[in-house]
Amino acid sequence: MKRLIIASFVLLMPTFVLASGGEAHLEHAGIDLADKESLQRGAGYFVNYCMGCHSLQYLRYNRMGKDLGLSDAQLHRDFIFNDAKLGDPMVSAMRPSDTEKWFGTVVPDLTLVTRRRSPDWVFTYLKSFYIDDKRPFGVNNTVFPNVGMPDVVADLQGMQKAVHGKPGEGEEKGPIEGFELVQKGSMSPEAFDGVVRDLTNFLTYAGEPMKLERQHLGIYVLLFLGVLFVLAYALKKEFWKDVH
Repeated sequence: MKRLIIASFVLLMPTFVLASGGEAHLEHAGIDLADKESLQRGAGYFVNYCMGCHSLQYLRYNRMGKDLGLSDAQLHRDFIFNDAKLGDPMVSAMRPSDTEKWFGTVVPDLTLVTRRRSPDWVFTYLKSFYIDDKRPFGVNNTVFPNVGMPDVVADLQGMQKAVHGKPGEGEEKGPIEGFELVQKGSMSPEAFDGVVRDLTNFLTYAGEPMKLERQHLGIYVLLFLGVLFVLAYALKKEFWKDVH
């Protein structure tokens, strides 16, 4: 048994190292699914900046409206710009075949992106585009190197260049240690952080719309199980009192 435990630890150790190393540079997103105003703003940012290419195929307009406190009129006015119905999923009008031709790959659906990657990953990714003339869209990303996507929020953040550290032996450039803003956007860095946080907050909600309800119900389930345990233990004591 001791050898089995040691062998299992040795096999899993690279996984732990990679996981810790991959997350070390991510910024904390500060998600708050109870903040409906943030979720409403994030939904607006998604529709305006992301939904031209990306879909949320597992989330319906009317479910989003119910959870975020949006009326049917608001959904039609601010979120539905085609012939979609309230009960339809939030699907982009762009065809997958076109995205593969224009971007070199099928654009992914984003319903579960924060569950697959984490909210911190999405938050940092949206802030980590930098100028790279070698890429087709003129930008690259430190979180997702060589991603085939333009910087869709560049007008808000501005354009930034990568700041490299000291190069190692035989290297032309050192590792990227930060960014320097070379062209201002329409927002201050603090305001832009708020936009990205709202958008990440909304995508986190979209990945599991009933998360808050599940957590709320979970408390009552645990309390019920606790009371049931006390009753079951008392019943066991009553049944076995004559045996002992």
